[in-house]
Amino acid sequence: MSEVASGVSIRALERGDRPQWQALWDGYNAFYGRSGPTALDPAITEQTWGYFFDPDVPVHALVAVHVDRVLGIAHYLFHPSTTRAPAVCYLQDLFTLESARGRGVGRKLVESVAGAARRAGSDRLYWHTKSDNHAARALYDRLAGHCGFIVYASELR
Repeated sequence: MSEVASGVSIRALERGDRPQWQALWDGYNAFYGRSGPTALDPAITEQTWGYFFDPDVPVHALVAVHVDRVLGIAHYLFHPSTTRAPAVCYLQDLFTLESARGRGVGRKLVESVAGAARRAGSDRLYWHTKSDNHAARALYDRLAGHCGFIVYASELR
């Protein structure tokens, strides 16, 4: 897989991708500490999967494919903004197989989400990552500007 990015295609997620998507989704969640006793509720995974195929829900998924193997996933959504007229695009989840990292797969996924956002009329794409995710930040620093924001979250249950 030395020159993976040159042979990678990006396309919309298809129902038949479920087993490979699931493996990447599980890896993504484990990366962020959602495994074992802190695993994501399977009902949330089912809900998320359903969103991708519901035309009334503005959540979308792309996959990076090399031959018949899904190497990466990107989930994104559009939402209104109080500071911009068109909806903005939020890249919520991005994950690649470890063997595909550093080979341009993540870049292709981000660029494909940016293209989808442009086609939808959005003029802003943004995403978050953890401050200690150095590998991802090395890519993100080349693709976008860090805005300096700190994210706060409060669990309401």
